[in-house]
Amino acid sequence: MGVVADEYEMKDHLVKAGLDWKVKSEGIQTLSGLIIPDRVALIREDTNKVLGVHTDGYFPYQNDELLELLYKISNKSSLSYKTGGFFGDGRRVYFQLNSGSQSLKGDKIEGSITGINSFDGGTSLSFGNSNTTISCQNTFWMVYKSLTTRVRHSASMKPKLEEILLQIDLLLAEEKRTFRTIERMAGIKMTQAVRDLVTQKLFDLDKEEKLDIESLSTKKMNKILKFNEDLNGEIAGKGDNLWGLFSGVTKYTTHSMKNGDNTESKIFGRF
Repeated sequence: MGVVADEYEMKDHLVKAGLDWKVKSEGIQTLSGLIIPDRVALIREDTNKVLGVHTDGYFPYQNDELLELLYKISNKSSLSYKTGGFFGDGRRVYFQLNSGSQSLKGDKIEGSITGINSFDGGTSLSFGNSNTTISCQNTFWMVYKSLTTRVRHSASMKPKLEEILLQIDLLLAEEKRTFRTIERMAGIKMTQAVRDLVTQKLFDLDKEEKLDIESLSTKKMNKILKFNEDLNGEIAGKGDNLWGLFSGVTKYTTHSMKNGDNTESKIFGRF
């Protein structure tokens, strides 16, 4: 059954996600009293934290509005509520619904319909399907970059949001195609040549560099060793195939790269 959009249940989800608050727009002035024209600050009402500074044409989309839209999606597609949360004092927020799932050789892949919003201008309001549960800032960015339905914070945003409801069936169909792709990947054996090529691309190795020579710096070699550790762990559970390789790369880039702080690389593609 989908989520029923009653006031009590919405309140409960907002409280548990830490999102039971609103933002307000205020004009900005200097210490000497000069008004800064065409600029507003978005302020979290319960903490008075400044979440972002924008032009006066920026329209905030409140947390309860985001959740209500997810409820509409839920009722249209019979999806259940999954989770929600925020980062950076509330600068970036998200909600997720459970969608499909797939079991593959004892490994369960859970799909989600994800709604992401920000008050700092870092992201558009975005919706889409993903197979990642958001648990940290890095996975927030990873999910955001994978979403295709994005709406700018403007006066015309709300009519466009209604169009999202018409696209949910397309998102769920895309999720099924993703699951079929994963099944095909699980059926293709990973060769050593493919593994070496992925490693060379991931760590930007020069053509003349080899993976087993002493000319590699200690720092780079340690990164490669950590990647191999993550990859071998995923292969042990998923098999010596392209799905295992993909999962190993995902684990390393999400959890191990740059000692767990890889937000910059997720956004800009840097290592």
